[in-house]
Amino acid sequence: MNVSQTAKVIEEGKTALGIELGSTQIKIVLVAEDFSVIAAGSCVWENKFENGIWTYSLDEVWDGIQSSYSQLAADIKSRYHVTVKKVSSIGVSAMMHGYLAFDKDDKLLTPFRTWRNNITKQAAEELTALFEFNVPQRWSIAHLYQAILNKEEHVSKITYLTTLAGYVHWQLTGEKVLGIGDASGMFPVNGKKFRTDLINKFMQLKEVKNYTWELTDILPKIYSAGEVAGKLTEKGARNLDTSGNLQAGSLLAPPEGDAGTGMISTNSVREKTGNISVGTSAFAMVVLDKPLEKVHKDIDVVTTPDGQTVAMVHTNNCSSDINAWAKLFKEFAARLGNNIGSNELYETLFLDTTKSDSDAGGLINYSYLSGENITEIQAGRPLFVRTPNSKFTLANFMTAQLYSAFAPLKIGMDILVKEEKIHTDVMIAQGGLFKTPVVGQQVLANALNIPITIMNNASVGGPWGMAVLAIYLLKKKEQTLADFLDTQVFSNPESMTLSPEPVGVAGYRKFIERYQNGLKVEETAAVIPD
Repeated sequence: MNVSQTAKVIEEGKTALGIELGSTQIKIVLVAEDFSVIAAGSCVWENKFENGIWTYSLDEVWDGIQSSYSQLAADIKSRYHVTVKKVSSIGVSAMMHGYLAFDKDDKLLTPFRTWRNNITKQAAEELTALFEFNVPQRWSIAHLYQAILNKEEHVSKITYLTTLAGYVHWQLTGEKVLGIGDASGMFPVNGKKFRTDLINKFMQLKEVKNYTWELTDILPKIYSAGEVAGKLTEKGARNLDTSGNLQAGSLLAPPEGDAGTGMISTNSVREKTGNISVGTSAFAMVVLDKPLEKVHKDIDVVTTPDGQTVAMVHTNNCSSDINAWAKLFKEFAARLGNNIGSNELYETLFLDTTKSDSDAGGLINYSYLSGENITEIQAGRPLFVRTPNSKFTLANFMTAQLYSAFAPLKIGMDILVKEEKIHTDVMIAQGGLFKTPVVGQQVLANALNIPITIMNNASVGGPWGMAVLAIYLLKKKEQTLADFLDTQVFSNPESMTLSPEPVGVAGYRKFIERYQNGLKVEETAAVIPD
């Protein structure tokens, strides 16, 4: 579309707004009905470690959303000379799971406890045994039960429990609902409902019986992709657009977690498809065509946004340590008078890995800014280790950084492949690590020993995926979500696939063996007080 055509689309409101609150960025995109991105806005934010809790304040939520929307609106005004006054549909996604508990006056009872916290081990283990179903530490029900075990005073006052996406959606629409994908990380689901048999088991626990609330009353109502989950209210419109230009009335899609938008933006919702999202954390997801044989503590069972069962390997850590080292190198370059840009910095560091030894020269790195469930490390202690015989070069150092970013994911995926015999022909990946072409993609292919495909939207897929779900509200016409994506969204996708390289696969195998042998060092570091 040319400028005039795009301006008309914006003025007529034939657009969808996708909002995603990720771990390090809040992003908003405005998308046309043909799924092309018209404009985007974003801001950077960071979690804080306060009183032993990884958290963000709700003020930061709205400051970030409003700043990102204002940036988007200004970009549209400057490029298309029109003001955004209405959009047809909106979708909200955010980092999945975690714990947001509110009282009868809609007051937040305790600071937001994010997915990153490793503070619910006892609860997660007891519920997994009780349910005979894996309950990870970051799930909302694990946080709730741990608060109960800890005898936290706020628990008796809870009238509503939700995720970050559910909270933002509630403030935009007044509706206490959640999409099935994100809901499946609050509490186990069956079909499109929370499992009543497990709710009954939970409510019969002696520690739970003393509370007057019922779990069914404090959890959100579940919606599936394609169902209308509310309308933008006047208050909600002001929460988005402080200028007052945006009108109420937009339809809202069910709010989802970032895992759900990752599946959408990589077209991975059909049985036996798989995708990987990497960023502050990383997760790999395979849509199952049969149930898992047994319960695995490192394999989550969740769903796609339309309720298909998914096996997920989730790691708490991925790119944070790489970012920390890159910041250090940038500071050093600045001391030499070279104010290198971030894109050039990462590209220079990543491309240098092509000169490395295939096993990273014997170097080991643990990129644990927070605790890591996969390897049972309870506290964040980033750690770099080398022996006197290691080949300590920049190329090997950066290769070790990339290798370690994917190491917990590799360990979890081996469970799916070796124990459950679950295979996919290819995995589609997305995330900021793939902005530099080929390098991270090839490392991931070698690590998992499977072809990895990167689509052209790899680095910005989340909010766009949520906008696609918002458009699905309007255009599904009895199509399943998988058929809609195949026929309307990804009819001619641009992508690149890299296959594993034998030398790289062998090198990564040596690295991961050293990595696992060295975990005792990381365990020891984890007991050092903050």
